[in-house]
Amino acid sequence: MSNLECRMYESRYPEMETTVMAQIKSINPDVCAYVSLLEYNNIEGMLSFTELSRRRIRSVANLVKIGRVEPLMVLHVDAEKGYVNLSKRRISEEEMSGCEELYSKSKHVHSIMRHVAETVGLHLEELYIQVGWPLYRKYGHAFEAFKAIVTDPDQVFNGLNREIKEIGPDGQEVTKIIPAVSDEIKDALVKNIKRRMTPQPLKIRADIEMKCFKFDGILHIKEAMRKAQAVGNDDCPVKMVLVGSPLYVLNTQTLDKEQGISVLNKAIVACTEEIRRHEGKLVVKEAPRAVSEREDKLLSDQMERLRHENEDVDGDEDSEDEGMGEVDI
Repeated sequence: MSNLECRMYESRYPEMETTVMAQIKSINPDVCAYVSLLEYNNIEGMLSFTELSRRRIRSVANLVKIGRVEPLMVLHVDAEKGYVNLSKRRISEEEMSGCEELYSKSKHVHSIMRHVAETVGLHLEELYIQVGWPLYRKYGHAFEAFKAIVTDPDQVFNGLNREIKEIGPDGQEVTKIIPAVSDEIKDALVKNIKRRMTPQPLKIRADIEMKCFKFDGILHIKEAMRKAQAVGNDDCPVKMVLVGSPLYVLNTQTLDKEQGISVLNKAIVACTEEIRRHEGKLVVKEAPRAVSEREDKLLSDQMERLRHENEDVDGDEDSEDEGMGEVDI
């Protein structure tokens, strides 16, 4: 095993009924797919086709594709034989989002740890033993400790010690408490953490339906979209896009979740007031909320699919949706 290969968590295997991020590596037709557990140094797991979906499966190929990465539920672990059985159909949307969020944090920590281990010439697992896993135990997740290191590294490292055994002058074994990491490792960690732990903007999104049946309704809808986007500011720019008439999405990116939600709510009010002035109607389908990368990608895939479908429809140049993508203001 390479000096820079190691699992992310102290336990060598995941616990039953927990979620893990897995990548499809190979497929045994009509039986199962074999996956790599990304947080556990790519140990192999098995996803039986009977655990793919609660619904009737018409095509396995649509549900499992080599290279795809997705959250799965751990059904059974045999540490002695190295077996990990997984399920896709038993994991909820909420559990998927939680797994993706946890993996994102763990991957960020792992990247920093790997770079530091390479820089100081230390085995990655040894670095995890010295500092990574103790921080997981103390802070719940090393990511939280790394965030604290950005502003006050001494507060984190001063409480991080380890025991060593030595033979004293009288020939008796004694236990000494020493810092968990050397100054060299500490300096390398602080440098990398401060450089890479920059705050990541949250994606805030709201889904609405908007209609206006006047002969020039398309113009009023565009103006309502402009009113919504005008509510945005430099910290919270608002964008509004057509998914597929009458469904529209408002979104923003911000470091402040509450501010982002507030701005989108104001944008909805501005949009509603404008469209109602022209006897139009706006219905909020999903209130402003923070969305994961997975939800964002699902929206992008949906918009791409609808775009291709529209391209296949003859004579749609005169439809009311023409030109109704993102509005420039």
